[in-house]
Amino acid sequence: MGSVNLPPGFRFCPSDEELVVHFLHRKAALLRCHPDVIPDLGLYPYDPWQLDGKALSEGKKRYFYSRRTQNKITSNGCWKPMAGRGEELVLASDSNKTVGTKNYFLFYTADGIRTNWVMEEYRLSGFGTSASTKTRNRQKQDYSKWVICRVYERDLDEDDSGTDQLSCLDEVFLSLDDLDEISLPK
Repeated sequence: MGSVNLPPGFRFCPSDEELVVHFLHRKAALLRCHPDVIPDLGLYPYDPWQLDGKALSEGKKRYFYSRRTQNKITSNGCWKPMAGRGEELVLASDSNKTVGTKNYFLFYTADGIRTNWVMEEYRLSGFGTSASTKTRNRQKQDYSKWVICRVYERDLDEDDSGTDQLSCLDEVFLSLDDLDEISLPK
């Protein structure tokens, strides 16, 4: 898939709300998205460094739809929830209502070594209310099947003001992952 064919000066850098409302909602509701630039991709057969050319690329970030699954294991490692980062709500800017959720995951090698690869996984939280109960249940099942993922590799050595940089609080949360690897002598 590679990078998006946009006019010069335009970039694909959607907010959390835009990813959920304008892309994921339309995908789950089986509505076309114009332009249809984000591919369907089974994340879990691929290691994060294999996504280039398969997912939509914008700078260091890769975007794609995937089916929701608990199994986040690849041939060379797995995605684990980021310690200290619970589920975050994605709010609509005009009404402050919850439109989705975002979870953070880190990629660990098969040897258990934490990498700099981060995945933000977005899910829908609301379902149509004007439809019948049977239709709503079917919509809920379809909604819960799809996620949209943003994957990127953090570069902790660079000191730029890019959006890939984590805040001090993010760094504290990431350091909590190291506590699992430390065993204190008794």
